[in-house]
Amino acid sequence: MPPEAVDGVDVAWEDARAANLANWDDRVPLHIEAYGVDAFAADPAHLSSVVRHDLPVLERHLDGGTLAGLDLCHLQCHIGTDTVSLARAGARVVGVDFSAPALQAAARLADAARVDARWVEGDVLEARALVDAALGEDRAFDVVYTSIGTIGWLSDLTAWARQIAALLTPGGILYFRDGHPMLGTIDEDRDELVARYRYFSDGRALQWDDDATYVGDGKVEATRTYEWAHPVSEIVTALLQAGLVIEAMDEGRTLPWRFSERMVELPDGDFAWPGDEAAVVPCTLTIVARRP
Repeated sequence: MPPEAVDGVDVAWEDARAANLANWDDRVPLHIEAYGVDAFAADPAHLSSVVRHDLPVLERHLDGGTLAGLDLCHLQCHIGTDTVSLARAGARVVGVDFSAPALQAAARLADAARVDARWVEGDVLEARALVDAALGEDRAFDVVYTSIGTIGWLSDLTAWARQIAALLTPGGILYFRDGHPMLGTIDEDRDELVARYRYFSDGRALQWDDDATYVGDGKVEATRTYEWAHPVSEIVTALLQAGLVIEAMDEGRTLPWRFSERMVELPDGDFAWPGDEAAVVPCTLTIVARRP
């Protein structure tokens, strides 16, 4: 394993969170440019590519088949491109993220896009209490949405799932999509599919020192981050133990970012493994679950 990646690191959650927060704060100006946020102001119908993919799947599980008029909480919303897109699809949105600069950027984006949104700063693992305090009410949501690049930054999925259940109104829907845990084991630098990182978690973190982000050419100053492996069984079990009922699960063959330089870009802007490799390693995991 190269020197920038160290597996099996024992790190306190508070220390890992602080490092990750510094890194994500640094990403904000880079991502404002790389995400193409100006398109939201220029085109009132513009949606993020992530939401364009997620929306048809989510709407199949909603009464009436639409987000229109529903209350939606977006966990780990970053600079708000997906949150604003969900608002444009008709939802009343609240975005939660631990990065103050990201939420400031999200608020500016919402204003430029002329959509209403509320923003809550803090850890997703405390989302229920944070939302209550910020909104001044015990608000339940028809939809909790979290998509692409989220749970790898969390050490405790049991707490995560409990927060989701607590945010949802009875009958409410969780929509979850993220990089597939199997994808996370693959050596992104090799010329063939080779597993390099752990699939199963033992509670220890993977420590990175990397000045790049997953999009754009800029560099961050706070290079150290910590991530945790979460196998499919852990994700599903956490949601079930929180009392949610799983309605659908899908393993996708494309990604909205280039995980490896070997991936090929598709006409819609997503990326896939070349040739027969696309049938070997899944790229995303999608779960739709309901609170009874």
